[in-house]
Amino acid sequence: MIKIIISFLSFTFLLGQSDDMTVQDIIKAMDDNLNAKSRILTSRMIVHGRRSSRTIESRNWVVGIDQAFTEYLSPPREAGTKMLKLGDKLWTYSPQTDRVIQISGHMLRQSVMGSDMSYNDMMEDRPMEELYQATLEGSVMIDGRDHWIMFLEAKVKGLSYPKRRAWIDKEYLLPMKEELYAKSGKLLKTSTMEGIKKVQGRWFPSRFIFKDELKRNSKGTEWVIDDIKFDVDIPASRFSKSKLRK
Repeated sequence: MIKIIISFLSFTFLLGQSDDMTVQDIIKAMDDNLNAKSRILTSRMIVHGRRSSRTIESRNWVVGIDQAFTEYLSPPREAGTKMLKLGDKLWTYSPQTDRVIQISGHMLRQSVMGSDMSYNDMMEDRPMEELYQATLEGSVMIDGRDHWIMFLEAKVKGLSYPKRRAWIDKEYLLPMKEELYAKSGKLLKTSTMEGIKKVQGRWFPSRFIFKDELKRNSKGTEWVIDDIKFDVDIPASRFSKSKLRK
């Protein structure tokens, strides 16, 4: 869930916090901020509807880019629902039906619990430097802070968002805003991050906002991180399919 808003840059020299800062330096800094060997977090997903909003609380365990386990804690209707990602495979468990279902194919484009995020959004964890070529479009001041504007085009096939544009804070080295496009250039989604603070020595956002631009009257989905710990030991048994029913 967290990787969908990370923009890595490639093969371009830029000026930033120092005159000799290269794209590789920026990539490493962003990677150090937003990635870890492992992480455990508790968060709330606030889905804003036309008439009301609902909040879904979850706990998430992640190791690298290939293993993730999510358990939904509230509200009662969603409590006990679980998701397991292993590599490019994703399974969900619903206590209402007591069934484990593999999400694949066109189902990956579906909304997660009515939010503005799809299963594909949660699945794509590969480093963006492997997926996109990036060019510098310029700089801009936003709320008194200097940002790079970067445009990224896919260099591999099959991505949900073949084109992206990112506004990257030059101090935080975080993509504070992204626009995600189809190959045709049609805007599909936008994402922003807020509440930047130091967590275990890294800059990290405490609030993300996603908006599906194809949803009529969409008011967006907030993802609020209440607690996060990086580089913690997580037993391999956490990522077993048997955990889905426990």
